[in-house]
Amino acid sequence: MRAINPWINFNGNAEEAFNFYRSVFGGEFTKVTRFKDLASAEFQVPDDEADKIMYIGLPLGKNNVLIANDVPAFMGTVNENENRSKIYVSAESREEADKIFNGLSAGGEVEGSIGDSPWGTYAAMFRDKYGIEWIVEFDPAYNG
Repeated sequence: MRAINPWINFNGNAEEAFNFYRSVFGGEFTKVTRFKDLASAEFQVPDDEADKIMYIGLPLGKNNVLIANDVPAFMGTVNENENRSKIYVSAESREEADKIFNGLSAGGEVEGSIGDSPWGTYAAMFRDKYGIEWIVEFDPAYNG
């Protein structure tokens, strides 16, 4: 398996969230497709949905891509406070773990502050300001 890439559903703020994620992780989007880009006689797109994101990808590391889309109104609303799983980030150093944690947790809710864990890693768990749950961890046994 080359990679597992998380795909997140948003309620119209995918582009805002991904600009925030890009500010933390760096890099450039691989592709941004809006619903209006797919509009046709067979696939009608309401004006208020036209600029919403159908696909956005942000490369993370060598083989991983964080992907998202906005859920069109006709499909209902995503519950942003449900447990949608956690995105796990394996940092290469304590410094990188701190940078990612400090960036992504800004404006969010911290469940477990960054620090030494009982299992020998340096880790944190939190929900970012968009309701997405993250675990950031540096494991010296694999990276040291």
